[in-house]
Amino acid sequence: MVLFLFVIGLELKPSNLWDMRRGIFGLGLAQVLVCGVVLAAAPLAFGLSWQASLVIGLGLALSSTAQVMQTLDESGERLAPHGRAAFAILLFQDLAIVPLLLLVQLMAPGSAEPSLVESLTNAGIAIAAILLLIIVGRYLLDPMFSLLAKTRLPEIMTASALGVVIAAALIMDIAGMSYAMGAFLAGVLLAESSYRHEIEANIEPFRGLFLGLFFMAVGISLDLRVVADNWLIVLIAVPALMALKGVTIYAVARAGKLTHPTSVKTSLALAQHGEFGFVLFSSAASLAVLPLETASILIAIITFSMALSPMVERLRPLLIRSEAPDTIDEDFSDAGGSVLIIGFGRVGQIVAQPLLATGVSVTIIDNDAERVREARRFGSRVHFGDGTRRDVLRAAGAASADLIAICSNCHTQTSAMIRLIRHEFPQARLIARTYDRIHAIQVADLGLHAEVRETFESAILLGGHALAALGQPQERIDELLLDLRQRDAERLREQARIAAAAAGREDAINKIRPEPLRRAAKRPAIPE
Repeated sequence: MVLFLFVIGLELKPSNLWDMRRGIFGLGLAQVLVCGVVLAAAPLAFGLSWQASLVIGLGLALSSTAQVMQTLDESGERLAPHGRAAFAILLFQDLAIVPLLLLVQLMAPGSAEPSLVESLTNAGIAIAAILLLIIVGRYLLDPMFSLLAKTRLPEIMTASALGVVIAAALIMDIAGMSYAMGAFLAGVLLAESSYRHEIEANIEPFRGLFLGLFFMAVGISLDLRVVADNWLIVLIAVPALMALKGVTIYAVARAGKLTHPTSVKTSLALAQHGEFGFVLFSSAASLAVLPLETASILIAIITFSMALSPMVERLRPLLIRSEAPDTIDEDFSDAGGSVLIIGFGRVGQIVAQPLLATGVSVTIIDNDAERVREARRFGSRVHFGDGTRRDVLRAAGAASADLIAICSNCHTQTSAMIRLIRHEFPQARLIARTYDRIHAIQVADLGLHAEVRETFESAILLGGHALAALGQPQERIDELLLDLRQRDAERLREQARIAAAAAGREDAINKIRPEPLRRAAKRPAIPE
């Protein structure tokens, strides 16, 4: 699970994580607190103390990060609205495990509340550990992997990647936080590294292996004697608690202004109980907050809820009857054109038209299922697929394409796709739609054959129309617009060089195209 969260962190830039702060500390906090109170009502009604009931409620409020994220990955729904909401909640749950363990210690019979000095010391150690990881990730990791890459020994890169994960996890553990949180932070800090895809590829086999061992450990932890002795309680409690948790999460999601379909999918994804409950209930039993037999029953309930989770997901069609499926089968049987277009929105549709008109063999992919269905209704063959996934690009024919055009409207995804394609499919010429000037500077050294900012060319032509309306001759307009394009190209290249030098990426300066935007000597005449 540690390796799994490291890989998740690799796919999240710090800026993206900051953008998710409202979901993490808003939706995530509300889910844990509300579900904790609701799920604590049942044990309190059956005579358990309020301390034990609160621990049970909060422990059952947690969901399985490993299982949910694996399911979202397999279905390609991590970037869907419910996938992002589920991930934000899971991330807060991972953060909450440390305060919950502290709460159990405070509730233990005979335990004394920590002094102010002890509390400040513990908080200071945790903050210092996080700052240490940030400093190491910012200033040491990228140079280290750059040095290791020169050895051209993949074994060293793999061992180093595993070492980074383990070291980050141990630092967080020493500071009193979870292994998973340390690995996640290490992944986030490496998200902007040029070696991100190489590290992810090296970690992938180990992630799958250890994730499989994790689920085996979940099964091994089940005490069959306890299940046999309390089979009726387990039989009733598992579906009842999952249903109660699912309804509560749905209510929290709706209160957070998520749509009905998104709320339903989020609640179904998180209805099971999570692996951190094993840790919490075992700690509570060892500190006499919970009876040992009660903790064993709760662990059995968690295990069976995880086993039932795939069946719960099948309730979607019953709860969202009016909505068409969000995904389409990734069928690339007829893919393999000489040009691959990623994104079939406003820009992608226009880019495809001249190519198709000249008889060029084009393959188009888009990760919006509704857009794919709409295109098919109008006779366009668009494949459903996520352009940030290496396997999807390979299936779509990226390895044999002469040209790849990225027309995504998300600049973070565009940057990720450029890096991935340049690393995996270097034979293809690569053109891209960039968001603005800053984005164009950020990708200037990534080997693009050409890039066009979203509004630049339209603003240039609109300026030409303004000159024509004022009576300027067409020859003068063409001359002015060409000069403007060329001067803008020179400024853009110089700004990219300055940005690369400021970031200490001297090697990137030589990769910036000498004439990054000088595409045409003359534009078509502006109609009168």
